[in-house]
Amino acid sequence: MSGEPDRTLMAAGALSALAVLLHLGCIVFGAPWYRALGAGEWMAQASIAGHWYPTVATLVIASVLTVWSLYAFSAAGVLRRLPLLRTVMFLVTAVYLLRGVAAVPMMSVFPGRSVSFWLWSSGICLGIGVVHLIGLLQVWKRLGRSP
Repeated sequence: MSGEPDRTLMAAGALSALAVLLHLGCIVFGAPWYRALGAGEWMAQASIAGHWYPTVATLVIASVLTVWSLYAFSAAGVLRRLPLLRTVMFLVTAVYLLRGVAAVPMMSVFPGRSVSFWLWSSGICLGIGVVHLIGLLQVWKRLGRSP
């Protein structure tokens, strides 16, 4: 954690943290949030029925996003250096970017969501991926050095 923290990666970490909060909101507020965030009617109905799947699936996603947020903050230089930082940040950036451009193939794999959901969520993921990429490019050499 030497030098000035990277603001772009701080923003990347904050964006992932915001996504965590939105996912947790689905668990707390139930079906209306699942619907509003485009999880599909099946998830909304399962939530209403008290089925375990929406909560568990959403917690898994929120957990992954939490780890991604922590790694972005670590790469930014505001948290201690986490293991495999450069590799994990490369993979997180790649996943966000791929998710951002893969709307059409994903529509067939995950049916039941609207075209609007796929366009919005893909655009958001692409935007977050671009923020990660810009930040990662700014700190790439620093992340390659041993602490």
